[in-house]
Amino acid sequence: MTDLTIYEKRTCSTCRRLHELLTDRGVEAQRVQYHVEGIDETTIRELLSKARIGPREALRVREPLAAELGLLNADGGGVGDDELIVLMAKHPELLQRPIVVRGERAVLARPVERVLELLDQ
Repeated sequence: MTDLTIYEKRTCSTCRRLHELLTDRGVEAQRVQYHVEGIDETTIRELLSKARIGPREALRVREPLAAELGLLNADGGGVGDDELIVLMAKHPELLQRPIVVRGERAVLARPVERVLELLDQ
């Protein structure tokens, strides 16, 4: 099966565990290094829609830049969903990873076993 696309950062330990899980199961996937290649607002919106999550759920809270921008404050730094997506496109490190897509569905694979939801469809 090669109809999986993974948005990842290869140095991320969770992304590496996901790759191991898929390799052990003989599952191939297209791997997108969105930290290197970049990711646009439209793609982020599509990923979030397919995963049925909002940008706050996809915010990488352990990323120092999130704190620097005040995104972790109780009011989210006064940043709405649209502006948060703009910031994620500008600073891909703000987007949680890995995100796995298969067709019209996606999961934020944290924990990595969440990918099984897509494999079982």
